Formats: sequence, structure tokens, C-alpha cells
Amino acid sequence: MNEIHNSPSDLAQQLAGAPWRTSTRSQTSNCVEVAPLGTGPAAVALRDSKDRSGPVLLFNRAGWLGFIAGAKNGQFDLN
Repeated sequence: MNEIHNSPSDLAQQLAGAPWRTSTRSQTSNCVEVAPLGTGPAAVALRDSKDRSGPVLLFNRAGWLGFIAGAKNGQFDLN
């Protein structure tokens, strides 16, 4: 994952007001939430829906597209 430089206060504001959404295919207990971030180096945020105040992964645009491509290709499958 690429390093993203946002000031802590800017990032906290973006995350608090972010339009978090969950996939319509998600189960009730196995979900992640994703939010596009409007401006700044971080383009997308990802978090566990069971722990909304917990850690957040931040991706720049290239990192996010790489993550999605890897997920679609089975790169992160546990089997």
C-alpha cells in the first residue's frame, strides 16, 4: 500500500463525514465498508463494519485499483 500524507485533523474530518457504504451482497456479519474521499492524497477508505471506530485502510487511486484487481483475481483468497 502506498504511503499517504494527510494531516490527522484533515483526515479525521474526511472520515467523519465520509459517505460509507456496504455492498448489497454483504452478509450481516462479514462486511467491510468503503468510502470515497473527496480531496487529498487518500482517495478511498476501507473499514470493518463491525468495528466502525477501529482502524481504517487508506488507498490512493492506483492502490485502490490494484486492490480491486487483486480481489477479483483471487489474490487474497484463503483457500
